[in-house]
Amino acid sequence: MVKRPDAHISEEKRATVVALARLIRESPIVGVLDMEALPAGNLGAMRKKLRSDAHIIMAKKRLIVRALNESGVPGAQELVATLTGMPAMLFTKSNPFTLFKTLKRNQSKAPIKPGQAAPYDLVIPAGPTSFPPGPIIGELGALGIKAGIDQGKVVIKADATLAKAGQVVDEKRAAFLTRMGVEPMRIGLKLVATLEKGEVLTAGVLDIDEERFMADLRACALAAKSLALNAAIPLKDNIDTLIQKAHYDAAGLALEAGLLTDGNARDVLAKAYWRAVGVAKYLPEGMRDAEEAAAPEVPKEEKIEDKKSEAAAGLGALFG
Repeated sequence: MVKRPDAHISEEKRATVVALARLIRESPIVGVLDMEALPAGNLGAMRKKLRSDAHIIMAKKRLIVRALNESGVPGAQELVATLTGMPAMLFTKSNPFTLFKTLKRNQSKAPIKPGQAAPYDLVIPAGPTSFPPGPIIGELGALGIKAGIDQGKVVIKADATLAKAGQVVDEKRAAFLTRMGVEPMRIGLKLVATLEKGEVLTAGVLDIDEERFMADLRACALAAKSLALNAAIPLKDNIDTLIQKAHYDAAGLALEAGLLTDGNARDVLAKAYWRAVGVAKYLPEGMRDAEEAAAPEVPKEEKIEDKKSEAAAGLGALFG
């Protein structure tokens, strides 16, 4: 007689797997939680807080793995690799980023316990402490911390790393970190990853620094605006600037090419005059005096509109 692969699973556990697999298929967003070291009181408070936004189901890890594998949902098997600590499943319609922010905001600090892994490098900074001289000096030395006495208090002479990120902390280091008031752990629901439309988002992606994100958005907006302006792409936000730029570019081109217009006649005449003066200094003395005597005055206060014919005559005298 051939046994089914799940023959060793009780009916109750099998029902749990079936229920989880159904929820995984029907929920828009599926999340994986780590509830390790979470006090029952905190869990109850968070469940009450999230009652309208999320549904949390606790089950043994192997049952969760089986449910994910049997659900047939794209990406569900990728969630298996994210299961850690004491896993639980979360089902919600809320935005994963908003949910992660809510859960993180409701976490509280806690000292690290022996046997737990450091979440980041645990560093004791150099400086004075509140400890009086005594056995503490020997304890610090045993932990590799350089210390001395100053004004009747123990002073740490240099920064000391008691544990690297991911390193398991032993009893002595955990006790000392607690005495120093270091609380690196976070108590609360930890959202490890989410699955939405086949895409898995881990905590590293969901944990957004909002201030940095907004600064990046502003920088991107400024860069896009500059690109559109330099590429002369007309948009609602830059059309006025583009028209002004086109106007000044056209005015500069007309002046450089010596094209006489109502707006640049004075500048064109002045430019022509000073160029002529520059050339005149290389003429023989007699010719220079004659040219200077024949040079017209550059109009100053008169309206250019009334002097167009005089401007033309002046240009003829300069270059004729």
